Amino acid sequence: MKNFIALFIASILATGCSSLKTLNAIVPDGNSTLVSNIQYGPLSRHKLDIHLPKNIQPKPPVIVFFYGGRWQSGERLDYQFVGQSLAKRGFITVIPDYRLFPDTEFPGFIEDAAKATQWTLNNIQQHGGDTSQVYVMGHSAGAHIAALLVTNKQYLSDQRVDSTNIAGFIGLSGPYNFNITDDDIKQVFRQANTF
Repeated sequence: MKNFIALFIASILATGCSSLKTLNAIVPDGNSTLVSNIQYGPLSRHKLDIHLPKNIQPKPPVIVFFYGGRWQSGERLDYQFVGQSLAKRGFITVIPDYRLFPDTEFPGFIEDAAKATQWTLNNIQQHGGDTSQVYVMGHSAGAHIAALLVTNKQYLSDQRVDSTNIAGFIGLSGPYNFNITDDDIKQVFRQANTF
């Protein structure tokens, strides 16, 4: 697991997130099965994909992965390489879309992430997943989202999820304690009163 995370971080940092299509093209998909377009909530961006290991072991761990994009861009299809890579290593991987700015502001995307996490905890057993081993993971803005899910219990509690049901957090290049200086990001977080 440690080697994979190191390679994953290196590949993301090396590409600067601009070569996601290249990463999707070079990561083979023969080691996973994709279950796509599952609705986890009422809105159009409340959809997720599940990447299942091809040779699934009994009760594998589950990772809910939130992608980055400055809280303003991204979609789950850009991150198939993440789901495929984790599935190849035996993890069921859930990749949800969530609302982005300007369609929502903080905390709307966190609320969507909590809803996707609730869906995962309530439904992943149907796909063979172990609900006692559900981890939240994110990259960049997605790491910020995942971190808030585990550090501010209210977001999960609002979805009737006990935060102790989350086995752990994996953050990759996330902004966890930051001074907002960019005007576009100030707009995303204007209701947070952080600047």
